[in-house]
Amino acid sequence: MGSLERFQACPGSCLSLPHQSASEQNERPMTDRPTRHHPTDIKLHSKSRILSIAFDDRATFELPCEYLRVFSKAAEVRTMGRPVTGKEEVNIEHMEPQGQYGVRILFDDGHDTGIYSWDTLYALGANRESNWASYLQELERVGYLRQESEPREKQVKLLYFSWLAKKLRRESEALPVPPNVADVDALLAWLGRRKPGAAPLFEPARVRVTLNKQFAEGFSKIHDGDEVAIIPTSPTAPATPDLV
Repeated sequence: MGSLERFQACPGSCLSLPHQSASEQNERPMTDRPTRHHPTDIKLHSKSRILSIAFDDRATFELPCEYLRVFSKAAEVRTMGRPVTGKEEVNIEHMEPQGQYGVRILFDDGHDTGIYSWDTLYALGANRESNWASYLQELERVGYLRQESEPREKQVKLLYFSWLAKKLRRESEALPVPPNVADVDALLAWLGRRKPGAAPLFEPARVRVTLNKQFAEGFSKIHDGDEVAIIPTSPTAPATPDLV
């Protein structure tokens, strides 16, 4: 069974792709087209309209649904002769595996003929900044003004463990997180500022963070609906005033 066929729902309205072993990659049917890059993890953050994808060379990319839609390789898009417009709020409805070659993405605006190889997704990630700049130039050329939505708060479920739960006097809580809190490091800094004296509890050197049940790095992005667990890495809590 190909690894894409094992898509499963995970917390935060996302889809995860389990790691594909070397033996599975070598079992690719001869009818599949060869691809240089292979994904190890895919998550669709529906509320944020972001497709996160990690590859076997440790490259990771966050691809907005709008970006994927306007850069679709479908024939009807490539032959339009003008940029795709009006897709600021587009989302991904479903994804279908295409053997071990790639994935067909079905968007909620009805576009369902775009097949994205793993190499295509890798290139879209690696060249996102320059691609998007060129796209915005094309929009300016045709006189189209994108209707960007205002940044919104993210609702995040926080889980606290060990002495952190005792210090905060709670094991979990759901909080609205400001739009500018984009990653794990920013979240820890924001949590440390919420109450006087709390900053030492959330110092990155004192805790380890999991994001939707997977260990995260400081640069890991925070999305609406994510579950964030904060786990102390030392047995002794730092001295802090009463936080309640």
